[in-house]
Amino acid sequence: MHVGCRMAAHRSGPLKQQNKAHKGGRHHGGGSAQRDSKGRVGPKILCKKLKKQLSRVDQRHRASQLRKQKREAVLAEKRQLGSKDGPPHQVLVVPLHNRISLPEAFKLLQNEDLGTVYLNERGRAHSFMLLCPSLKHRWFFTYARPGDLHTLLDMAKVADTILFLLDPLEGWDSTGDYCLSCLFAQGLPTYTLAVQGLSGLPPKKQIDARKKLNKTVEKRFPEDKLLLLDTQQESGLLLRQLANQKQRHLAFRDRRAYLFAHVADFVPSEESGSVGTLSLSGYVRGRTLNVNSLLHIVGHGDFQMSQIDAPVDPFPLNPRVTKSQKKPSMAMEVCVTDAVANMEEDLRVLMKADPDQQETLQTEVIPDPMEGEQTWPTEEELDEASDLLKQRSRVVKKVPKGTSSYQAEWILDEGDESDGDGDEYDDIQHEGFMEEESQDGSGEEEEEECETMTLGESVRDDVYDEKVDEEDEERMLEKYKQERLEEMFPDEVDTPRDVAARIRFQKYRGLKSFRTSPWDPKENLPRDYARIFQFQNFVNTRKRIFKEIEEKEAEGAEVGWYVTLHVSDVPVSVVECFRQGAPLIAFSLLPYEQKMSVLNMVVSRNPGNTEPVKAKEELIFHCGFRRFRASPLFSQHTAADKHKFQRFLTADAALVVTVFAPITFPPASVLLFKQRRNGMHSLIATGHLFSVDPDRMVIKRVVLSGHPFKIFTKMAVVRYMFFNREDVMWFKPVELRTKWGRRGHIKEPLGTHGHMKCSFDGKLKSQDTVLMNLYKRVFPKWTYDPYVPEPVPWVKSDISSTVSEVDME
Repeated sequence: MHVGCRMAAHRSGPLKQQNKAHKGGRHHGGGSAQRDSKGRVGPKILCKKLKKQLSRVDQRHRASQLRKQKREAVLAEKRQLGSKDGPPHQVLVVPLHNRISLPEAFKLLQNEDLGTVYLNERGRAHSFMLLCPSLKHRWFFTYARPGDLHTLLDMAKVADTILFLLDPLEGWDSTGDYCLSCLFAQGLPTYTLAVQGLSGLPPKKQIDARKKLNKTVEKRFPEDKLLLLDTQQESGLLLRQLANQKQRHLAFRDRRAYLFAHVADFVPSEESGSVGTLSLSGYVRGRTLNVNSLLHIVGHGDFQMSQIDAPVDPFPLNPRVTKSQKKPSMAMEVCVTDAVANMEEDLRVLMKADPDQQETLQTEVIPDPMEGEQTWPTEEELDEASDLLKQRSRVVKKVPKGTSSYQAEWILDEGDESDGDGDEYDDIQHEGFMEEESQDGSGEEEEEECETMTLGESVRDDVYDEKVDEEDEERMLEKYKQERLEEMFPDEVDTPRDVAARIRFQKYRGLKSFRTSPWDPKENLPRDYARIFQFQNFVNTRKRIFKEIEEKEAEGAEVGWYVTLHVSDVPVSVVECFRQGAPLIAFSLLPYEQKMSVLNMVVSRNPGNTEPVKAKEELIFHCGFRRFRASPLFSQHTAADKHKFQRFLTADAALVVTVFAPITFPPASVLLFKQRRNGMHSLIATGHLFSVDPDRMVIKRVVLSGHPFKIFTKMAVVRYMFFNREDVMWFKPVELRTKWGRRGHIKEPLGTHGHMKCSFDGKLKSQDTVLMNLYKRVFPKWTYDPYVPEPVPWVKSDISSTVSEVDME
C-alpha cells in the first residue's frame, strides 16, 4: 500500500510586506451615503460660512456679473468726476524744471475752441475753470511751484490729477527731483506727463532728445507715456487724456470728506476781532459732509461747523454764454470768481449743527490729582493695622542716648543709605549719555580732527570762509562723532566716578532675557499719560468706524455739491493767509480723531540725506492730512512686546517713530522733515502710520563695560565696571555677558575700588570685554505743536550746497 506525503501550507515570514487597508468609508458616493443612513435625516446646520455649491455654468455667470459690476463702478466714477452732477476735475500743474514757461502752458490749456473759461487771480495763486460742453466735462486748473513745499504737498492731497511739465532736454532739475521724492512718499493721485518745448528743437535733434528723455523718465515712471504741449491741437489731446484717465485713489482721503476753498469770507465776532466765523465755499469731495463732524483746516487746526449752506453752483456745465464785444466770434467769458458771490437770493440753508450730536473739541483728558489718592481708612482697618504693629518683631538699632522710639524709627541703618530718589538724574537720558561718550575720547584725537578740518579749508577763497558758520560746523562734527561712537560701541556708557552707579542707574533694571522677560506696560507711567486717550481695542474700533462709513448712509452735503461752510471760532490769521495766496483746504474728521494719544509710525531713512538725526530732536511731521512739530523717540521695528530704543535714525533698517499727536486712523502716509538754520525743510525719512498704541514699550538699554584683570579657568577678576564696593553688591544679581559670547555672574567684590570676582561658563580671553545690560522704559516728550512755519523755498543752489556739505563731512 502506497502512502502519499501531504505538503505543508506556506506561512509568511516576519518580513512580509504589509499594505494599508482601503478606507472606503471616507469617499462615499450619494447612493452609498443614503444606504448607510437608512432613512435617518441629520440636523440642519445654521452657519453663515455655508456656501451653496454652484454648477460650472452658474460659476461662470457669477464671475461675469462681478466683472460687469466692477467695470460699471469704474465707469460711473469716471463719468461723475467733472460732470454736471459731480465736482470739477481738479488738475494740479507742477513744472519740474526752471526752464518751463507756466504762462504759456496755461494759455494753451485755456482752449477757447472747447468751451468757456473763468479766470481767478488771487494773490500769487493763479487758477482757472474750464467748462467743455462738447466733452461734457469741466476742469479746475491750479498750479504749485516745486520750491513751495507746503503748498505743493497740500494741493496734491486734494488734486484729482497732477500734470507734470517736463523739459525736453533734462526732464527735471534737482528741485523737481526733490519735489517728486516728497510726492511719491506722500502718495501720488492720478498723474500725466507732458513735455513743453520739444517742437522748438531742430528736427534732427527731436528724436534723440525724445529717446534720452524716455530713458530719464523710466527711472521714476517706468510705464507712462509722454504727451506734448506745444500747440492747441496737442492741448486738446491732453485734455481728452485727462478726462478719460483711470483714477487712482489715496487711502487717507477716500473715507473723509474734503473741500478746496474757492471763496473765503471772515466775519469777526462781537467779543474779539481776532476770532470769528469763517465762510468757506467749494465743492464737496470724497464723502458726504456732516455739519456735526469736526473740520480740520490744513495747517491751522480743528474747528466746529455751525451750518452748511447750498448756494447756486457758480460754474454750471452749460452756462449762459455772453459774447464778448471785442471778439464776437468767440463764445468765451472771462470774469473773476469773486464776483459770483451775489447769489444771496438763491441761498438756502442745508443743515444746522445740533449741539447734542456735535463732536466736541476736547483733545486731552483733564487729570484729577486726587484720583490716585487713598480714601480715609475705616476703624476696622485701623484696628487691624495696630494689631499688626504689635505683632511685628522689634528691630535693634544703635541710637544716641535719650532718643525716643519715634525718633529711632527715622534713623537709617548703614545699608539704607543707598536708597536715594535720584530725581536729579532721571531727566539725564540720551543727551547726558552721549556727552559722557564724547568726553571720553582723548584730547589727541580731538586735536587730530581739528587739524584735519583746518588743512581742508581753502586759504585763497575768503568769501567761502565768510559763509561758514563755525558754531554750526562744530555742532555737526560733534554729532558725527557721536553717531560713529554709537555704531562702534552700541549703547555702551562709561560708569561715572563722581556719582555712585546705584544712584546714577537706579531707574534701570536687569533682564534675564530681553525677549521673554515680563514687563508690565502700566508700570510707572508719566503724568502725560493721564492726559491722553487709549482704545480698549484699536483695531476693532477702526474696523467698526470704517464699516459704518461704507454701509451707513450719512446725512449732509453730498459729493459734488457746491456748499458754503460756516466754521466757528476761527482766528483771523487763517483768512489772512488765504488772501495772501495760500490754499485753504479742509478735511472732515472721523470720530476720536481730534483726541491726543501716542502714535507709532514706521519710517525709513531718505537716501538723499545722510545728516545724523538724534532722538528727541524737533522734527516736522506730515501725517496724512495733518502737519505738526514734535520731538519723537526712535525704536526698533520688531514683533516682540518690547522694542529697543535707538539713539540715532539709522539708514540700514526701518525704525518706529513714537510721538504724542492727535489720533489718526491708518492708512496714512508719513513724511519727516528737519528745519535747517536757514529756514529750509529737508526730507529726513518717509513711511506710514503703524498704530495708535500707548502700551507699546520702548526700552532703553545701557551697557556697562569692564575688563578682565586676572583670568583663571572659569573665574576672572574684572575691574573698571564699578569703582566702589557698594555698587558691586547692588548689581550682583544682574547677569554678565562678554563680547565673545560668554555668560556669567558676580561672585563677590574684592577690595574697595570696584574690583569683583566673576564666574563664567568658560575661560575668558585676555582681549575680551565684560558687559552688563541694564534696561529702562522711556516715554516721548509732550512737544506737540500744530503750528509749522512756512519753509524757505528750495532752489537748485541750496540743494547742491546741502549735498556738498554732507559729502565733505
